[in-house]
Amino acid sequence: MTLLEPTRAVDGSSIADVLDRAAAGERLGLDDADSLLGAEGADFERMLQIAGDMREAGLAASGRPGVITYSRKVFIPLTTLCRDRCHYCIFVDTPAQLLKLHKPTYMSAEQVLTVARQGAALGCKEALLTLGDRPEARWPEARSWLDEHGYSSTLDYVGAMARLITAETGLLAHLNPGVMTADELRMLRPSAPSMGMMLETTSRRLFEEPGQVHYGSPDKNPDLRLAVIADAGRERVPFTTGILVGIGETLRDRAESLIAIRAAHEQYGHVQEVIVQNFRAKPRTAMHDAPDASVLEYVAAVAVARLVMGPRMRVQVPPNLSDPVEFALLLRAGADDWGGVSPLTADHVNPERPWPHLADLTDLTAALGFELRERLTAHPEYVQDAETWIDPALHTAVSVLADTVTGLAVDQPTGGTRRSATRTPVDVAHNSCTPSGASIAAQPASGTARNARANRRSYATGRGGTAAKTAARTAAKTGARQLAEGAASNPLALDDAEWAQLLRATGADLEALTAIADDVRRYTVGEAVSLVVNRNLTSSGFRSAPTDEPGTFTLDDVAAVAADAWDLGATELCVQGLLDSTEDPRAYLDIGRAIRAATPAMHLHAYRPQDVWDLADRGGLGLDGALAALRGAGVDTVPGTGVKVLSERVRALVAPGDLEIDRWVDGITAAHRAGFRSTSVLFYGHVETAEERIAHLRRLRGIQDQTRGFTEFVPIPLTGIEYGVPLVTGRAAIDEHRAMVAVSRLMLSGSIPHIQIPWTRVGRDAAATLLQCGGDDLGGTLLDGRVLPEAGIEHGLELPVTDAARIAARLFRPFRQRTTDYREPSRR
Repeated sequence: MTLLEPTRAVDGSSIADVLDRAAAGERLGLDDADSLLGAEGADFERMLQIAGDMREAGLAASGRPGVITYSRKVFIPLTTLCRDRCHYCIFVDTPAQLLKLHKPTYMSAEQVLTVARQGAALGCKEALLTLGDRPEARWPEARSWLDEHGYSSTLDYVGAMARLITAETGLLAHLNPGVMTADELRMLRPSAPSMGMMLETTSRRLFEEPGQVHYGSPDKNPDLRLAVIADAGRERVPFTTGILVGIGETLRDRAESLIAIRAAHEQYGHVQEVIVQNFRAKPRTAMHDAPDASVLEYVAAVAVARLVMGPRMRVQVPPNLSDPVEFALLLRAGADDWGGVSPLTADHVNPERPWPHLADLTDLTAALGFELRERLTAHPEYVQDAETWIDPALHTAVSVLADTVTGLAVDQPTGGTRRSATRTPVDVAHNSCTPSGASIAAQPASGTARNARANRRSYATGRGGTAAKTAARTAAKTGARQLAEGAASNPLALDDAEWAQLLRATGADLEALTAIADDVRRYTVGEAVSLVVNRNLTSSGFRSAPTDEPGTFTLDDVAAVAADAWDLGATELCVQGLLDSTEDPRAYLDIGRAIRAATPAMHLHAYRPQDVWDLADRGGLGLDGALAALRGAGVDTVPGTGVKVLSERVRALVAPGDLEIDRWVDGITAAHRAGFRSTSVLFYGHVETAEERIAHLRRLRGIQDQTRGFTEFVPIPLTGIEYGVPLVTGRAAIDEHRAMVAVSRLMLSGSIPHIQIPWTRVGRDAAATLLQCGGDDLGGTLLDGRVLPEAGIEHGLELPVTDAARIAARLFRPFRQRTTDYREPSRR
C-alpha cells in the first residue's frame, strides 16, 4: 500500500535528464530519486538498463563480475515477545499466546543449539538471531525470565547465545535485535561479525498518526532508527539496513529513506547491504486487506536504490517475497544479492513465503546469466578488512569460513557439525554487558556475582538455568528423553536400536518425545498449518470408451473433472492408479494432456512409480523416456505412494501386488533426477517391526541426500486410528500415531521438511493432536467435485479450507493455504 504521486521531475529537470546524469555516474539527490521512483514506460526501461549496468560495473570492480550472492543460514527466533505493535506483523506473540502455544518465553540454549547444529550439518554458515524489540520493557514475563536466568537484558542473552553458537557449531551470528544504543552495539560486537536493523521508512506520519502502521511502536521512531544506523558506523559494525516498500509511505518518503541510508554510509562506510523489501499483507493483522506493493513499483524502488547507492553497494531482494518469474526484473533493476536463504528453517517473519530451494535458486540465477555464490554474514569487503571491521575475538572463526582470495564463503562439505576453531578466543562465558576482555567475576551483570557466573556459564555451555537446576534436571532425565534431545540436535547420531526405543515410548517418555519433536517443528518449518486445495482422480477408472462400470470415466470426463475442480478453487489435481491392462498405456499421457488443455494453470500431481513403470514397460519407452513423456504431457510432480514399507519381507506378506522395492526406489529416484519432486509415505501398523520402520525412514533420508526430491513425508496408519497392530501391546492407538509422527519429525529433520498428517485415516480430532507432535501439514482438501465425484479415491471425505483453518485455530497456530510444492497460491 503506497500513497502514489504523479510522475514528475521535482526540480524542473525531466526524468530523461536525471537518467542522463545517473548514466554519467553523477550523484543523485533527493528530488532526483523522488522523480525516478515514478518512472514509467520508456523511462522505466532505461532506468533498469542504467541500474543493471551500474551493478555490473560494481561487481567487476569488486573482482566478481556476474556474481549474485546469498548467505546459507538458519533463522533463530530467540523470542517472539516485543514491546512494539506494528500493524503488519505476525512474528510477535503476547505472553498469553505463548501459553496457548506451549511456547517458551525465550528459546533455551538447548533449543538454540538444536537448530544451529542441524544448520551446520547442512552447510549453513550464518545464524540469524531475530527477536522483538526489548520485550522486558513491556512484558513482566520477559523481565522475570531474564532475572531467573541471570541476564540483565534481552540483548545480554542475545550476546550469550551468539557466542555459544559460534563456539559450539562454528556458525557466525548475524544479530537483528532491533534498536540498540551505542554501548549495546559495542557490547555485542565481539559476538557477531555483522548486525542489522531495517530503517523501513523515514516517514514520521506512519509513526505519529493514529491508525498508521507504526503508531504505538516506540522503536519505529525513524529518528531513533537513523541514530542506530549512525552509531553502528561509529562502532565499526558491518550493518545491514533497508526499506520496506508499500506500508503506506509516499514516493517522497521512499526517496528520503534511501538518501538517509546513503548519508550514513558515506560518513562511516559501514552499510554492507541495502535491502529493498516488498510488503506482503498477512492474515490476522490490521493490514490484512491492504494490497501488496505492485511489481513495477517495487522494481522501481530496487533500481532507484541502486542508482542512489552507487555501484559498490550490495542491493538485496528477498527471493521468497517475489515470484520466480519476477527475478529477471529484479536483477535487471540492479539487485546483486538474495540475502539469507535457509535449507532448514522457515522465514519466521514471513512464514507464508517459503524459501526457494537452493538448487532452484542456483538454476534460476544461472538462467538469467549470473553465477550464484555463497557469502558470509559479513560481506567480502568487510571480511577482507577484518582488522577494521571484525572484532578480534571473531577473527579466527571468520577466517575458517572465508575464502582467502575473494572474502566469500569457502566451499565446505556438509554432513557434520563444525566445531569452531575459535573456542579459545571466543569466551562464551564472557559477561556480555562488560567491555571485551573484562572478567565475569569482576563485573557481574545482574544478581550476585556467584549466581551470575553460574547462570552464564551454564547457558554458554548449552545447559541453561542455575547449576543446581541443571544437575537436577539432568539426573531426572530418562534414557528416552536424552535420546530425543540428542536426535533433535543431530538426527544422524542415533543408531537403529535407539530410534526403535523412541518408537516404543510410553507415558512420560512419550510426552517428552512429542514435546521435543514439536519444538523441532516450531523452530524449523515454523508454526503454520498448511493445506492444498485439491481433488483426486483415480486413473485406474479410465476407459477409452464409455461403460456402465461405477467409478469409470473417459477422456472427455477428465477435462470436465479438471475444469470443475478449478472452478471450485482447486490448485492441484492428483491422478494415480494403474490403468486397466486392456487400455493403451499412452492413456497416461492423454489424461495429462486433457487436464492441461482444460486447466492450463492447474498443478498436475500424477502417477506413482508403479504407474510410471507401467508406461515405461508396456509403452516401450523405458523409465527415462516415460518420465520425459509425462513431463511433456503436463505432469508437474509425482506421488511417492505405491509402497507400504521398504522391505521385501513386508511386501510379500501384505502387498505382493505392489511394485518390488528396488523398482520403486529406482522409479522415484529417476523421477527426482528428471526434475520431479514427490511425496513420500510409510504405511504402518501391520506386520512390520519398529526396526523396519526405522530402516524405511533411513532409506528415504538416503534418497533425499542424493536427490533432494521429497517435499513431505506422510506416516499413514494402515487401517485407521482404532485398529492396526501396535508396536507396544496395550498402547492406545493415538499414542502409536503420536510416537510415529514424533520420530518421523526428528529422524527426517534437515532432510524432508514437512510432516503431513493423514486426516482421512485418523480423523480430524486426532489430526489436531498429531499436529502437536511434530506435524505441520494436513495434506489436501480432497474435494469430491460436482463431476463424477466417485472417480476419486477417498471420495466422500472432504476437508474444506474453513474446517482446516478451524483445526489450526484450535491449536492457536496460523493456517496457510499452499500449493503442491509448498509455495503461496497465486491470486486468481
